[in-house]
Amino acid sequence: MKKLIPFLMLPLAWTSCKNDNAGENKTKTETTTPATFYGEKINADNAIPVEDLQKSMGDKTEMNIKISGKVDGVCQKKGCWMELKNSNGDNVRVTFKDYAFFVPMDCAGKTAIVEGIAKIEETSVQDLKEYAKDEGQSKEEIDAITEPLKELVFEANGVMLQ
Repeated sequence: MKKLIPFLMLPLAWTSCKNDNAGENKTKTETTTPATFYGEKINADNAIPVEDLQKSMGDKTEMNIKISGKVDGVCQKKGCWMELKNSNGDNVRVTFKDYAFFVPMDCAGKTAIVEGIAKIEETSVQDLKEYAKDEGQSKEEIDAITEPLKELVFEANGVMLQ
């Protein structure tokens, strides 16, 4: 009986080495980059495209929501804000709750999922000039900012970059 045990174990060893992808097309080279998280760890469930944010808000001036979009710009001083590209030309500026976390300064072009509060807010001339300076705009462009801007902004408590 002791001599039979190794022979009985051999089929088990063969099946445990079986390639589970044996029937798949071998030319398929799909790679997925793992997501990275900043602030609270969030997921992509129920995220709406940034283009649908204004419509989802309706007449509200503030709303808890999760949105997704391509990162179009990032603070180049330390990653303390980013902008999500909106197809209508009005990017949505995303700041981070309590200034508690930052995103990489090289994340432009990546897809971001952000969860937090969307709100209509008036951005002061001083803040607009600071943002312009962070973006590396010229002195002339910065000096041309003379009016506050009422805009849709987003304060994220969590960011997922893909």
